Amino acid sequence: MLEEIPAPDGVADRAAVEAVLRAHGAPVRFAGWIFAGADLRGLDLGGCEFARCRGGRADFSAADLTEACFSGCDLNNALCRGTTLSATVFADCKMTGVQIHGARTLGLAFERCLLVSAALHGLSFRRARLVQLDFAGADLTEADFREAVFQDCNLRDANVTDARFEGADLRGADLGALRLVDATRFKGAIISRQQAAALLSGLGLKVA
Repeated sequence: MLEEIPAPDGVADRAAVEAVLRAHGAPVRFAGWIFAGADLRGLDLGGCEFARCRGGRADFSAADLTEACFSGCDLNNALCRGTTLSATVFADCKMTGVQIHGARTLGLAFERCLLVSAALHGLSFRRARLVQLDFAGADLTEADFREAVFQDCNLRDANVTDARFEGADLRGADLGALRLVDATRFKGAIISRQQAAALLSGLGLKVA
């Protein structure tokens, strides 16, 4: 059980977070902190927990978030460039517009998160069970969804150019209005009869 650190008054900056890390010398639980727009680049936050925190536009570039857990947090437009996200968990988080580039992501997990318009170029979700993730309008270029299972997910208007879906189960995903040119991007995936019928309908064909 991690020691819970109560939130300071107002918006916490980098100095406030560093002071906590120095004082405790071990992972802690940040509860209800507001660090919107904070520069947290390069900090070692491995193993820390963030509960109901507000970190919109926070910069986690080059930070170490190994085995960190974010639950119920607002991380809209946060930046993770070169961040270590190994075994990091994001649960019930608002992550609209979040940018993850060049990160180490082995074991990274999202659960019930809003990832609308997020930049997730090349991210690996291989063999993951994806539950209630909203990828609407997200950049999923070259993402790896091989053998992933989608449950109550939204892929409407997502950019899946060169993404890999071999063996992925898309029956629990909203794919939007599919055209033939779009369908080819999901090559090798499993879709439902309803999804197949919608695709054929878009081609002017009827399923008898």
